[in-house]
Amino acid sequence: MTSVPTVWFETDNGADAQLSSSHNSSVSGSCNIDESYKYIFLPICYSFTFVFSIILNFVVLYRSFRRTRRWNASLIYMVNLATTDFMYGLSLPFLVASYVMRDDWVFGDFMCRLVRFLFYFNLYCSIFFLTCISVHRYLGICHPMKTITLETKRAVKGTCVLVWIAVFALTCPIFRFAQTQYLPREGKGSREEVFNNCWDDAIDREFHDYIPYGVTLHFLGFFVPFTIIAWCYSRVVLTIFRTLRRKSIKTIITITLLFALCFFPFHVTRTIFLLLKVTSRVQCHTMRMVSICYKITRPLASFNAWLNALLYFLTKEKNGPCCQKPEHAQCWFRPLVHIKRTLHI
Repeated sequence: MTSVPTVWFETDNGADAQLSSSHNSSVSGSCNIDESYKYIFLPICYSFTFVFSIILNFVVLYRSFRRTRRWNASLIYMVNLATTDFMYGLSLPFLVASYVMRDDWVFGDFMCRLVRFLFYFNLYCSIFFLTCISVHRYLGICHPMKTITLETKRAVKGTCVLVWIAVFALTCPIFRFAQTQYLPREGKGSREEVFNNCWDDAIDREFHDYIPYGVTLHFLGFFVPFTIIAWCYSRVVLTIFRTLRRKSIKTIITITLLFALCFFPFHVTRTIFLLLKVTSRVQCHTMRMVSICYKITRPLASFNAWLNALLYFLTKEKNGPCCQKPEHAQCWFRPLVHIKRTLHI
C-alpha cells in the first residue's frame, strides 16, 4: 500500500495545518510554509487597530450624539459606520491573545465563532455604508433636487436598518463554518504538542462546502459595491470638474484610498487563496507567495475600523456665521442653507 504524501500550508486564520493530498490537491508534494513572523506581525497590527478604533470611533460617536438634532444623511451613515467599527474593536483583544499564544485559542468555541463573525460583519458593514455615502454623494452632486425629496432622515434611517439586516444575512453562515479544532503542532524532538485552533473559514472536511459561500460573499459583499462606487464617483468627478465644486473631492479621495488600502487587496488575495486550495497542481512557491500576501492584507483589512473615522473628520459639516443670523434677515436664504446641508458640500 502506497503512503499518502503530506502537504503543509497555511490555514485561513494563520495556523499551519497538515493535510493529506487525498483531501486537498492544491499543492503537489510537500510544501512547508514558515509563518513564525505572524506571531509578531499580527499582534502588533491588531493591537494598533484596537487602540485607534476604540478611541477614534468613541470620539465620533460622542461628538455625534451631542448634536442629534442637527444630523443629516451623511452623519447618520457615519454614526452607523462608527458603531460597527467600535464593536469590532472590542473583539480584537481575543485575536491578539490567540496569536501571542501561537494560535492556541482558549476562549471557547462560541467566542471563536463570534470573533470571526465580527470581523466579516464589520468589514461588509463598512463597505455597505461607504457605498451608501457614495450613492448619497452622487445624488447630492448630480441630482440635488432628488436628494432633497427622496433622502429624508426617515428614508436614510430605513436604509441603515436594511444594511444591518442584509449584512447579517450575508455573514451569519460564518457562525456555521467557523469553529475550534485540536490540531498537532510540530515540536522539537519526539514530543507532539496539541493546540486548539480557531478556524476562520472551515475545517478540512467542510472546506469544499465553504468555497461557494466564500466566493459568493466576496462577490456580493465587495465586488458589487465596488462597481457601484466606481460608477457613482466616475459621474461625480465629471460633474465636479464641470461645476468647479472641488470641496467634494476629499470624500472621493478618502473612500478611494480606503478601498485601495483595506478592501481591494484583501478580497483579491483571499479569493485567489481560496481557489488555489481547491485547484490541482499548484506549485509550492505560488502557494507560498499567495499565502504571505494574504497574511499581510488581512490586518490591513482591519485597519478600516479606524480609518473610517477619518471620513468623519475630513467631511464633517462646518456651520459658518451666516447660519446664525436672525430669521427675519435670512428667510430668503433658508432653502439654500437646506440644500447645502443636505448635499454636505
